[in-house]
Amino acid sequence: MASQVAALVALPGCSGPLSTLDPSGPAAASIATMWWVMLIGAGVLFLLVMGLFIQVVRRPGWGSSVSPTRWIVLGGLVLPAVVLLPLLAYGLVVGERLLPLPGSAPPQRIEAVAAQWNWTFRYPEQGGVETRNVLLLPAGTPVDMVVVSKDVIHAFWVPRFAGKVDAVPGRINRLRIQADRPGRYEGICDEFCGLGHARMRFAVIVHRPEDFDAALAQASAAAKGQQ
Repeated sequence: MASQVAALVALPGCSGPLSTLDPSGPAAASIATMWWVMLIGAGVLFLLVMGLFIQVVRRPGWGSSVSPTRWIVLGGLVLPAVVLLPLLAYGLVVGERLLPLPGSAPPQRIEAVAAQWNWTFRYPEQGGVETRNVLLLPAGTPVDMVVVSKDVIHAFWVPRFAGKVDAVPGRINRLRIQADRPGRYEGICDEFCGLGHARMRFAVIVHRPEDFDAALAQASAAAKGQQ
């Protein structure tokens, strides 16, 4: 009963605008799959250890014929390695695929400039248009986010699209993201950056590719009208 209650309490955390387990892009889907694989691997290792523990409790003296050195080698090295080494190999392969490696056709570039406590997004390929705390993206198209900071360390993260990347003063970091479908999503600064950190969020609005330029022009005009 307790396990069922715990599962019901945990389930709401698997969805929502900032859930990494509700992916809306290929990179986020890979990360979510890796999380489930790691969870299953940890579960298998836990069951193996608990199986040994239960065997010892039910049958006192079981395993006494095995020397302490062999227990350390088998239980402390071999048993974890059987589970952890495949997980490590899988994690390295997935991580390599997530890197923004250069290809034949470089994707569109958008600059994300962090400052206490807001985000400015620049679109060099659309004439240097800027938006504040609203990131516009075309659906189904990979985009390289060029992330920088004006003051302290921040972190750019849209959980449903990809992993996060730090925004470090004096350094340029890149993150390749892609949204599967149009809609409204949320992004955050995932690095404590001062008293206003909790307010450093931004909206992500994904448009159909054919509507992207018009939406960007409209957002730019609205931002200029508010100045």
